[in-house]
Amino acid sequence: MATFRNPVIPGFAPDPSVCRVGDDYYLAVSSFEYFPGVPIWHSRDLVRWRQIGNVLDRPEQLALPPALHASGGVYAPTLRHHDGRFWLVTTVVGGAGTIIVTAEDPAGPWTDPVRLDIPSIDPDLAWDEDGRCWCTFAGVRTVPIDPVAGRLLGTPQRIWSGTGLQYPEGPHLYRIDGWWYLLLSEGGTERGHAVSIARGRTPRGPFEPCPANPILSHRSTDHPIQNTGHGDLVRARDGSWWMVLLGVRPRGRTPSFHGLGREVFLAPVRWEDGWPVVGPLELEQPAPPGVEGVDAAEGTDASDGFDDFDEPRLRPWWVSVRERPAGAVRLDERPGHLVLHARGTTLDRPGAVLVGRRQRHPDTSARTRVDAAEGRGGLTIRLDEAHHYEVEADGGEILARARIGPLSQEWARHPAPADPVLRIDVRTDPVPADAPDAVVLGYQDGPDGAFVPLAELDGRYLSTEVASGFTGRVIGMYATRGTVAFDWFDLRP
Repeated sequence: MATFRNPVIPGFAPDPSVCRVGDDYYLAVSSFEYFPGVPIWHSRDLVRWRQIGNVLDRPEQLALPPALHASGGVYAPTLRHHDGRFWLVTTVVGGAGTIIVTAEDPAGPWTDPVRLDIPSIDPDLAWDEDGRCWCTFAGVRTVPIDPVAGRLLGTPQRIWSGTGLQYPEGPHLYRIDGWWYLLLSEGGTERGHAVSIARGRTPRGPFEPCPANPILSHRSTDHPIQNTGHGDLVRARDGSWWMVLLGVRPRGRTPSFHGLGREVFLAPVRWEDGWPVVGPLELEQPAPPGVEGVDAAEGTDASDGFDDFDEPRLRPWWVSVRERPAGAVRLDERPGHLVLHARGTTLDRPGAVLVGRRQRHPDTSARTRVDAAEGRGGLTIRLDEAHHYEVEADGGEILARARIGPLSQEWARHPAPADPVLRIDVRTDPVPADAPDAVVLGYQDGPDGAFVPLAELDGRYLSTEVASGFTGRVIGMYATRGTVAFDWFDLRP
């Protein structure tokens, strides 16, 4: 029997929303303060996913304020296909508010946003049998809308707010076998997270809750997958049902810590007495029907591996913090190099120029060949402005630095080798006492040179449990003075 490994999209990819069009599945996730916004993924089997673009990839679509707080920005998109088009609704917290965009091709281009004036986050779109569009949002309330004009066609009405746990959010409405099902998350997005469901005969209800609520939660267990919630249902082409949801893989002693962020997990769904039953949800489990030759496969995506910067534009998995100024991030200035021109002088405040990738695996290694003869910059592993580690080239020297809350420490400077390659290793064994992982900062003389470690740090300080917020780690290149060029970047398990 073919099996697969959860998560199907590892690394910082929260709040998944999925739809099927024919034999193809498409999935969108939150991006928070990173640009471009809303990564979009494609799969033919629900197990192997490839990122095909970003929905909000133009500054006119996503203008995040320069001082936007960490974990602000793009929250909880819903992706749907209706009347021959893809529709996506999301909320830009601290920015434009709730917006709707559409596309004929999910890889883009997507339209400029249409603003929708609703008083909450986590919007959902669903169409009834008369073609009327309903927007349901955290709270939980629903209202008919004109999605083209961005107009409310009534007053939002509270319909059902879960079983009484905190933060009823992430609602999705579905019309299935004559019933309207309202799926939502509650209990907070931490260890108490849960998925519950209710049903009614119309989008306005009244809704009766499932007697088995919550239909999914790993709270108060020692299960290796925790924080399970924010689910979305999809019917596979063979008629089977599945749920994509977020979860985390915490490590270390209590309360345990996760640095990769909330990831995308996949679980089967069966129906009993008109209600969905979710599970099992394990790190390794039987694959969906028709998935052959995938024995214990992970989501396969080219965003792991080597990039020599020979393409005319950055591939879709590269992200920057809040914005990516065209004049500060250049691929055309020095052939085969990513050239960064500093705008901010430190990673401790908004404004620094950074280009990075999400950390996707608990054990990983990142390397880059750097030329900092005309500036200062390096390689960082970042959670936010107050929690990041980096190895840096500055004035012919290599140093390591850590920022943890209000504290900052710098390690002794070493003369830079002739061919500096900066390196960050994350490992889960061995680790400092009680820590989830260890982060080792260092450098090499050339790609084949011996690794010279400068510092080994506790990974818990780059975790949500310490730093708070909603994001995961990003590993990338930055410049904080002058001009810094990077010949290649390599990130792999």
